[in-house]
Amino acid sequence: MMEKRRCLEGGPSHIMGRGDLLDHSMDSPNQQEQQQQQESYAEDFFARYAEGLLEDGAADDDESEDIDWKPYMRWFCINCTCLNPDEATHCIRCSEHRTSGILNQGYLASSFDSAGALELEPEKRTAIGYDPRMLLHEETEKMHPERPNRLRAILAGLEVSGLLPGPNCFSIPAREATQDELKLVHSSKHVDVVEATEHEDLTYFTPDTYANKYSALAARLAAGICADLATAIITGKAHNGFALVRPPGHHAEEESVMGFCLHNNACVAARAAQAAGANKVLIVDWDVHHGNGTQGIFEQDPTVLYISLHRYEGGTFYPGTGGAGEVGSGPGEGFCVNIPWGCGGIGDVDYLSAFQHVVLPISHQFHPDFTIISAGFDAARGDPLGGCDVTPSGYAHMTALLNSLSNGRMLVILEGGYNLRSISSSVAEVMKVLQGGVVSPCPDSLQPTAAGALAMVQVFLAQRDYWSDLDAPTFLKFNSQLAALSNGGRSARKRYLRRRHTGGPVWWKWGRRRVLYDFLFKNRFQMLMSHSHKGYRCSHKHH
Repeated sequence: MMEKRRCLEGGPSHIMGRGDLLDHSMDSPNQQEQQQQQESYAEDFFARYAEGLLEDGAADDDESEDIDWKPYMRWFCINCTCLNPDEATHCIRCSEHRTSGILNQGYLASSFDSAGALELEPEKRTAIGYDPRMLLHEETEKMHPERPNRLRAILAGLEVSGLLPGPNCFSIPAREATQDELKLVHSSKHVDVVEATEHEDLTYFTPDTYANKYSALAARLAAGICADLATAIITGKAHNGFALVRPPGHHAEEESVMGFCLHNNACVAARAAQAAGANKVLIVDWDVHHGNGTQGIFEQDPTVLYISLHRYEGGTFYPGTGGAGEVGSGPGEGFCVNIPWGCGGIGDVDYLSAFQHVVLPISHQFHPDFTIISAGFDAARGDPLGGCDVTPSGYAHMTALLNSLSNGRMLVILEGGYNLRSISSSVAEVMKVLQGGVVSPCPDSLQPTAAGALAMVQVFLAQRDYWSDLDAPTFLKFNSQLAALSNGGRSARKRYLRRRHTGGPVWWKWGRRRVLYDFLFKNRFQMLMSHSHKGYRCSHKHH
């Protein structure tokens, strides 16, 4: 999508509506070199064309037709109808590619690339995973934040916007994950504990994590859908996918159920992708809560890079894990990257800055074969639990940025998000990107807030020994800005204190020196002498 935009800037938009054929002042060096080659082709072509005309008069008409013309007039430009030599790949007049896709894409087609390079994706590019039986997982007669209406609101938003069902997506059949699949990431004890809830009307693993008799089924369906979507993407049956599943999973640890999560869907999907042929898997978790379960399961695995952006606040925000210094252990040291926000209210600018300066450089250096997004939408504006300020557009931009990895092989898995309007609009924007929608490019000059800059400096200090692609000058600049803010704060406090004490030292306001204080600084000595009773009351008020 970014490539299309760049091609537009250097392509047809420079041709249409101008007196000159092509303005090359803004072309890249490659495009300028390409144009020089085209001009060389043109000069050579017209020279040989002229020679052909001379030979035409001396030779037999039929022979000239057979010999002289065919080598020099092999293809017509589909854009301007100019005749071009066989060896030219671009039109010698307008620079349109020989196999331009302009008839399929109109002015959006690149003039510098073949139709194949900009070919529209197959009609059915995005696989969707969903099963209504996941709605049966519910804390009956109570209003738990993780409720079935979350999925209902998401589906309604997708249907009204024409994204589901849509021309660019298809649904995969749902199935339950097997015991063996679950035990790739969870202990046998964990799996058995979840399965045992099928015999109870309502069970609580923790005060906020429940299960009814249908919850184990819903959890198996969620994990199975994620596994099958990952396999479909890796084997080429889908370009990308979205798992509309619940219960969520990123808090579920190897042996523990917690944080509304029963089985860790993202971990099951990562193992399924590796079984299908992916060697390295990237998991980006933008849920407002740290994915302690995902981090713990892959903590010692160098084939899975886990990156999380979340509220941390010194470990006081749930679940209390995810400090910048948590980088993995053993063989997996350095393959865990935590971007910990120190406060609430974090919005698009900080998230996108973190993507530009931390997430993308590290991810590109890791070079994953498959990307999973643990897509919690509780950092969205208006969420009752998250307290952050990410907009639907912000989520769309983050999705588009990650689309540059893994050749676009990406699976989005629903995690948290509890404001129905926020979650439904955000999912719709992410779905548009998956189905080929284009978002405007992020500005290069994003300036993070102080809280955002502080978190990124902490990440740099923790990760610089593992990832050489982190740009040290950027983080030094952030650190200098933070230092300036800190010094500015101290200076402001000093100025404030000086203003409070203007008029003499504070101890002059009490005791026997009060008269001297009034005389020297408030010019009240005469008042005290001539109006002794008023002066007494005034002095008395200040004692």
